[in-house]
Amino acid sequence: MRPTLRILALLAAVSASLGCARLTTSDASSTPAYPTRLYVAPGSDAARAAAADPVLAAQLLKIADQPVASWFGDWTPLDQVRGQVAGLVRAAAQAQALPTMVLYAVPHRDCGGQSAGGFTASVYRSWVRQVASGIGSHPALVVLEPDALAQLDCLSSALRRQRIDLLGDAVRTLAANPRTRVYLDAGHSGWTPVAVMAARLRAADVTRARGFSLDVANFYPTATEVRYGRAVAAGVGGKPFVVDTSRNGLGSDGTWCNPPGRALGSRPTLRTGMRGVDALLWVKPPGASDGACHPGDPAAGVFWPAYAAGLAQRAPW
Repeated sequence: MRPTLRILALLAAVSASLGCARLTTSDASSTPAYPTRLYVAPGSDAARAAAADPVLAAQLLKIADQPVASWFGDWTPLDQVRGQVAGLVRAAAQAQALPTMVLYAVPHRDCGGQSAGGFTASVYRSWVRQVASGIGSHPALVVLEPDALAQLDCLSSALRRQRIDLLGDAVRTLAANPRTRVYLDAGHSGWTPVAVMAARLRAADVTRARGFSLDVANFYPTATEVRYGRAVAAGVGGKPFVVDTSRNGLGSDGTWCNPPGRALGSRPTLRTGMRGVDALLWVKPPGASDGACHPGDPAAGVFWPAYAAGLAQRAPW
């Protein structure tokens, strides 16, 4: 599915090392003293590709100009993740903006699929604590472990219990900073029944999190995800949620791996105007490959300028 390895390591490193940023203009938050704009990290792959290819530049800049989440995973070692996270949140703080990050390192990640990987359980616990230390008292928005709950079915009973325990521990560790908004991933509307997902979220201590996330790296329309999210929320105490709109502008064709003809969705914002929806985010970096699923497709996480330009060209804005 999923953005992994060197492209995301590069995104995280760039985010950590550079301090300048562009800011979205329509974002708002109801929390006092909380950033009202999402952080746009400079030097993204889309920006570099636009500089290198004048033919695609106009389309690629549609992506480069928007806030996109920075991903941290097992390509970000235990002894480096604190510094990289700290660099990101400091740069965002200097810009008076809110950084968005994704943690993607849970053991047995992606059930051995295109984005297989993850740490051992003991390393994962320590790694999450290093992430929390890097955030410190700064504000941050954290999407926690895309697909980890939706993919429980691929695990043995013992590993399911371990995953639930690890996710709950991560929620509690990160949420100890009241300015960290943690969203535990809940898959998407086409995957897990509402009651099942609500039960899994409760087991993983979503009550301690700000809420949950939907449609990460997928293509389902925002309206569909909002209906699903509200139904799930009713089973978890009315928790709010966020929706990944990075590639859902034309909806899903039923496949998840580099489907043709898709489009950027709504621009990221903290002002959604929708009940229960905290934010529309670009969690998946648009243009990052989902994996080598078809002849000629790049490996998972590798930026693909032609695909990115197609997403932008078909965007409904």
